[in-house]
Amino acid sequence: MGGWNIIMIGFGASIFIALSYISIPKGPNQTTIRTSLILTIICCYLMWAIAYLAQLHPLITPKSVGGIHHEELKF
Repeated sequence: MGGWNIIMIGFGASIFIALSYISIPKGPNQTTIRTSLILTIICCYLMWAIAYLAQLHPLITPKSVGGIHHEELKF
């Protein structure tokens, strides 16, 4: 589980974007429906990617509790 998940899900999101672009029927609201579907897919992907990366590489390190520092732990 690393950075490859971001890329693979990105390819999946781009496939969904292409399918939503192709599958919308012609009509007066075609552009509005396409735009809203594409923006929805992009926003969901970005929200997931940001949350995933925030857990993968946290900005704040764990604080020591009970006198043992995080760097001293050996597994």
